[in-house]
Amino acid sequence: MENSEKKTVKYDKKTALFKAEHYCAYQERAQQEVRNKLYEWGLRPDEVEENISELITTNYLNEERFAQAYVSGKFNIKKWGKIKIKQALKLKKVPEKMILKALNTIDYDDYVKAILVSAEKKSNLIKESDPYKRRNKLITHLMTKGFENNLIMEVLKDNSLY
Repeated sequence: MENSEKKTVKYDKKTALFKAEHYCAYQERAQQEVRNKLYEWGLRPDEVEENISELITTNYLNEERFAQAYVSGKFNIKKWGKIKIKQALKLKKVPEKMILKALNTIDYDDYVKAILVSAEKKSNLIKESDPYKRRNKLITHLMTKGFENNLIMEVLKDNSLY
């Protein structure tokens, strides 16, 4: 079955709230993800907002907790940089203030170490012999992972990786 043919099931407000509670209990969610799901389930805008308010009141939905969990997961597991994490949270419509607060929980030393580990790993895989091209491939790789240019340069320089 293709995505365009996806069957949408319609729920009443109460059933949708119950399902949304389970949806939120399974994994931390951004408000926008839950809002989209409620619309998908056929709720009207006023019902969606009432259910969102109820989920917040009962603490099933907590945007700050979601941002913290998201940052922690993407940094510790995926080894994403702050730029990439911030962009992903913006796409989920998480408020800027919460994004910055969550990003500030990343330990600076751990962050720099993650850049170094990623750089060393990639450096061993680059087959390029030209030092200039090699360096550019390494920098591009680290920027794609969402690390800041100034930190990339600092880490590469301090560890003689270019």
